[in-house]
Amino acid sequence: QVLSDVFNAPVFTIDTANSACLGSAYRAIHGLAVAERNVSLADVVKLAPEPRLAVTPTPGAEELYRPLLKRYAELEQKVIYNPASSC
Repeated sequence: QVLSDVFNAPVFTIDTANSACLGSAYRAIHGLAVAERNVSLADVVKLAPEPRLAVTPTPGAEELYRPLLKRYAELEQKVIYNPASSC
């Protein structure tokens, strides 16, 4: 629920273990497929398990998290472009 609220987006899940690894594998296959012929990611994942809606954003949560996301992005840029600085 927190991810959905923070990013103001629905969260979908798939019924598989290690879904992050599965996503990485699909991206790798996509990279190879694009190198060989112009194949879209959508074509690569056609056989992936069907995602299931897990949660939707809590109404009003975006107003709370929007300023925090802006601040997080600012801090992230500071670290990326000047890693020696303290935040």
